[in-house]
Amino acid sequence: MKKTRRVVAIVDDDPRLIESLENLLESAGYVARSFSSAGSLLTSGLSGLDVLITDIGMPGMDGLELRDVVKKARPDLPVFLITGRHEIADHVRAQGIGGLFCKPFDGQALLAAIDDTLYESRNGG
Repeated sequence: MKKTRRVVAIVDDDPRLIESLENLLESAGYVARSFSSAGSLLTSGLSGLDVLITDIGMPGMDGLELRDVVKKARPDLPVFLITGRHEIADHVRAQGIGGLFCKPFDGQALLAAIDDTLYESRNGG
């Protein structure tokens, strides 16, 4: 029986970070779908996605706004936030929002968090 590969959407306006995350995710067996803006993800649609990784600081709709929109449409979709600005990270953590990674982040820690989240969702956690 063939195992279905999980799909992870990446939203970031930095093409180098997108490429790095694509390589990381694909090497771990995930399918990576990349978007340069929140609008392009929303236009494409949220169906078929298992996880969303989004940068917080982007032009137009930022990652926090995208997270809010996604959570209304797909409350079950895990969302991980990334930022290079530590003052934003501190503010986000103070609001009790989890799934936050600061650049530069540990790729293996991100993969472990994704794996754990998907395991919990498969097993009713």
